[in-house]
Amino acid sequence: MKRKASIRARLSGTGAVPRLAVYRSNTRLSAQLIDDEKSISLVSAWIKGKNIASAKKLGEDIAAKAKTAGIKKVVFDRGGFRYHGSIKQIAETARAGGLVF
Repeated sequence: MKRKASIRARLSGTGAVPRLAVYRSNTRLSAQLIDDEKSISLVSAWIKGKNIASAKKLGEDIAAKAKTAGIKKVVFDRGGFRYHGSIKQIAETARAGGLVF
């Protein structure tokens, strides 16, 4: 919780540069593009499963949805999770899909 609070204190998303927040539960992965100024979620996606293949699919989905919403630049919020495995795969696939962070 300390690690998550520390990361979150430094990151903030705007309408022009939203925050890409990722979450990993026991059964699924989820990602959202959040405008913290208005406290709204602009784009969201989730997928069942938390392996590397699921993470790759989620990264492609969130990048495609962001592209249709006209979003190119984001701030990456790993939510206190280590930048490793599925979290890293989501970030790399989203970058390959056209998001800049």
